[in-house]
Amino acid sequence: MSAWAAVIMAAGQGTRMRSRLPKVAHPLAGRPVVRHVVEAVRAAGVDRIVAVVPEGADGDVVRAACGDAVAFAVQREPRGTAHAVECAREAAGDADNILIMNGDVPLVLTGTLRRLMAALDDGADLAVLSAIVPVESYGFLEIEDGRVRRIVETKGAGGLDRNEPRPINSGQYAARAATLWSRLAHVTPAPNGERYLTALAALAWDAGAPAVVVYAQEPAEVRGINDRLQLAEAEATVRDRVRRAHMLAGVTIADPPTTYIDAGVRIAPDTRIEPQTHLLGQTEIGADCVIGPGAFVRDARIGDRCVVRYSMVEESTLESDVEMGPWSHLRPGSYICEGVHIGNFGEVKASRLGRNTKMGHFSYVGDADVGDDVNIGAGTITANYDGAAKHRTEIGDGAFIGSDTMLVAPVRVGRNAGTSAGSVVNRDVPDGMMAIGAPARIRPKQDGADAPAKEESGPGQ
Repeated sequence: MSAWAAVIMAAGQGTRMRSRLPKVAHPLAGRPVVRHVVEAVRAAGVDRIVAVVPEGADGDVVRAACGDAVAFAVQREPRGTAHAVECAREAAGDADNILIMNGDVPLVLTGTLRRLMAALDDGADLAVLSAIVPVESYGFLEIEDGRVRRIVETKGAGGLDRNEPRPINSGQYAARAATLWSRLAHVTPAPNGERYLTALAALAWDAGAPAVVVYAQEPAEVRGINDRLQLAEAEATVRDRVRRAHMLAGVTIADPPTTYIDAGVRIAPDTRIEPQTHLLGQTEIGADCVIGPGAFVRDARIGDRCVVRYSMVEESTLESDVEMGPWSHLRPGSYICEGVHIGNFGEVKASRLGRNTKMGHFSYVGDADVGDDVNIGAGTITANYDGAAKHRTEIGDGAFIGSDTMLVAPVRVGRNAGTSAGSVVNRDVPDGMMAIGAPARIRPKQDGADAPAKEESGPGQ
């Protein structure tokens, strides 16, 4: 394949969205609208991608929405699609062929783009992507002997039945760079002063090298987004595609209509997603997990054989064989090691829980480093904020934290140390020692009356 560059037109104002946010920056299944176009183009094998963005603050927002490894050209005035592509000429470099995309048409499939690009291999200078659907407000193709004679704008088509299916103009093209750049100079302004790419079809016809038509695999691929209704329709299409892809790859989704999975989520085979579950952002989930029902997971890493029921996980990591819920919450920055159990109404924030640690119900662990094989009794709290700053708590391996303990940070509970029920611990507890009372007194651990096993209830009680 000859060297390709893609030009994505993303400078439109999108006034029908009724939003301060540029249209192509609106979220769609966890990604900005234009990012879906960028990813489809990249998956089709095009590495040189140029996005045409508006000037000023909106342009900065669109740049961020496009993501990494994208070059940019600025269209300072809205002077039409032909002018937008001209703005990208320098940034497109010396590519042999140009793939022209609309930043607000995010449903196009990679396979369709490859067919559109391959259409130039048969000698055509221009290929137009189309689908046979009701015209509505789209332009449509006037076809003669299988080639495009011209593209007709609906505004100038008197007596047109807009509900009649016709091959519409999607605004997506593949073109040979040399003929594209030369013909753009011959695109004359419309009555409103703007210059449109639709003129390329008539110019190609007049030059004796008419454009070819490539039809999309699915009609939805050519649907643009102009308002919130169309954004919602696109959301439904993308999410259905995402769910189908996961199920075909070996993931069980018990109730697809109530399961929301963003486009960037990765799930290993033999995991089961229960109803009313949201998997968002760049979440990654291992094999043989049960996620849900009622789970909310965002930008998290979850290992194999984990269970997350009626719980929330945000920007956190779970190693394998972790069980949490119901009604537990991992706030950002939490790292949960293998074999941990977090009971109902447990909350962890910016903390590490070591292997096989058990955290009882109604507990809060924030800004803490908890060792392996620790028991955290019900009602335990790390008091990490003194009104001015956050402080950390450290709990050593094998420690036993009794029910309703308050650990006033900064504080350290040593290896194999313990606290009695209701203790308020505001000083360090050495290895193997026991904190008793409020405020806590430090005593040696004993077998008998002071032993934590006789005073405290464990996480399952």
